[in-house]
Amino acid sequence: MLYDLCFAWNWEYDADFVALLAAACQAQGISLFQVTPANLASTLQAIQAGELQFRAFFDRASDVDSCFLPLVAYSRKQKAACINCFNLARRAWNKTFCHYEFIRAGVNTPYTIILPAYDKEAEFSPPVDISPLGPHFDIKPAHGGGGAGVITGLTTWDQVQLARQQYPTDEYLLQTHIVASMLGGREAWFRVIYCDGLIFPCWWDTKTHIYAPVTQEDETRYGLSAIRELMVPIAYVASLELFSTEIAYTAEGLYVVVDYINDPLDLRLQSKAQDGIPDAIVQAVAVQIARSVANEKPAP
Repeated sequence: MLYDLCFAWNWEYDADFVALLAAACQAQGISLFQVTPANLASTLQAIQAGELQFRAFFDRASDVDSCFLPLVAYSRKQKAACINCFNLARRAWNKTFCHYEFIRAGVNTPYTIILPAYDKEAEFSPPVDISPLGPHFDIKPAHGGGGAGVITGLTTWDQVQLARQQYPTDEYLLQTHIVASMLGGREAWFRVIYCDGLIFPCWWDTKTHIYAPVTQEDETRYGLSAIRELMVPIAYVASLELFSTEIAYTAEGLYVVVDYINDPLDLRLQSKAQDGIPDAIVQAVAVQIARSVANEKPAP
């Protein structure tokens, strides 16, 4: 059996997105095959027996469950069209890589000092000069998401050394603490969702993590079209079909990319979870993915 799209998922909160994706695929006239932990073994057996094939592959499971990696290997072997190709996604997970590539692309980032893993170099001689970071700075491991290992408002080297030991095998980024300006009574901090050429800028509350779509009126009133322009080099560096990034607009009039590339993207619906993505955006993401797969489908 040949399917147009194979979708691998293992997070229960993806269920609403899966329903939207299934409806979008049906509307586009393409077939969808879902792989979950419940049918993973039988799916791999069917692939091995030559009974199952797919033209496109969307993986939202292997990053946390290595049992799904044979699906990744099969998709690569068959040269299936991949949404967020595993190798490119793994590269984008490295904040050190993204930092250097953003600089090369002319994207503003916080002033940053990159430290090697604590296990490789615990002490430094001469000592690292952290004064350029300013009186307060943030630290984050080069890998990981969901804020794991991120500490804000540090002031001393001793705090840095303690933080580095939380993930001793990973590099760490020390970054100037960015403060966003205020626009119309709101913090000018944005989480921007990118999906295969579509750009969805949202106001993002750093305390509550609640999204609010940037309206056309907002873009005109505050000149926020620059966010869309900035997403062009960011998407080039990411080389992924679906991700988000965080951008702050500072008092100096600069758009600074604060959180580089978030993948996999949390696709919970705002109607179901307060800090989820607005439903209309998740719907648009599902439709865009289905359209992309449909456009790659050979003519009958």
